Amino acid sequence: MDAASYMQAADAAIARMPSAAFPVIILLMAVAAAVSLHFLLFRLVLRFAGTDTGLLGSLLRRARRPLRLAMILAALAIVVPRLHLPFGWERGIGHILLILLIVFLGWTAILLVNHFTDRSIRRHRFDTEDNLAARKFVTQIRVLRRTATIVLGILTVGAVLLTFDAVQEYGLSLFASAGAAGLILGLAARPVLTNLIAGVQIAITQPIRLEDVVIVEGEWGWIEEIFATYVVVRIWDWRRMVVPLSYFIEKPFQNWTRDSASIIGSVYWYLDYTVPMDAMREKLEELVHASPHWDGKVSVLQVVDTDKDTVALRALMSARTSPQAWDLRCEVREKMIVWLQGEHPQALPRLRGEFRTSAAPEADPALPRDRIEGGSST
Repeated sequence: MDAASYMQAADAAIARMPSAAFPVIILLMAVAAAVSLHFLLFRLVLRFAGTDTGLLGSLLRRARRPLRLAMILAALAIVVPRLHLPFGWERGIGHILLILLIVFLGWTAILLVNHFTDRSIRRHRFDTEDNLAARKFVTQIRVLRRTATIVLGILTVGAVLLTFDAVQEYGLSLFASAGAAGLILGLAARPVLTNLIAGVQIAITQPIRLEDVVIVEGEWGWIEEIFATYVVVRIWDWRRMVVPLSYFIEKPFQNWTRDSASIIGSVYWYLDYTVPMDAMREKLEELVHASPHWDGKVSVLQVVDTDKDTVALRALMSARTSPQAWDLRCEVREKMIVWLQGEHPQALPRLRGEFRTSAAPEADPALPRDRIEGGSST
């Protein structure tokens, strides 16, 4: 069969085709052609352009699905005006294309925000001892990115809904009664809005940052993740505490690494009055200098309190991070007790008493002659 005969047969088949089925088939063919072309072009670009890594490769991989939607929209925009559809069909397909275009724009905006923030975050590392600047930057970028994603998503959904006439009429009536309706909507959305605003405040003022050591509700732990409306605190025993963002704006809490990761730890001993202070100070210096957890800054032993039986001694020692400070405190406490037991056992806490006996006066026969005065001895 020659080309002319083939074209005549195709025209005859199209003429016999039902009028409603023909546009649908053409639209499906356009969509299939756009998807196929996108697949082939994307494979060729990734293979021959050498974009496995780097800015271009990362951007292309993230843009794969939005580009597929863009090519489908382009194919439909080319085909639909040439089909001479009835007014009802053309209006419905045009509405669908408008919705897809809005979704594509919102999707692209979220994709670009995520792409450039991820590249910025990868330049900052947390595996260094002094990572304060990195934690500041990454916290700010992540919180603002999640806030921007939520705002872009809400704007995209709102723009899609406004393409419907019923929603537009409802919106006009809502604005006409803005007093009561606005009050009701404001009360209903208050928790979400409060946490979103708190997220922006945290990103700007940064009372907390990622991997900050905090004490929240009496629990000691690290800031593991900051989401759009809540914060995850990783507690020392691997539990997780979920706290609303607004908590860190409205309530007091302790932040041990606000300005620096270094921290001072303390150890207390309650000993007898005979404890050799100078020898104990020398031993403390020996222990902290030998420990790999000490940062070489603070090492102090002081008498901070006394009572009738014991003296309270406090040792201060510094470390680069909170976990190292905890290990240093436990190490010094244990080794000092072992040293006291071996070298100065008399310095350990003791209870003193006095035991006395005295004869009762003979002039007073009412008193027992074997009365014992005093207390117990140890």
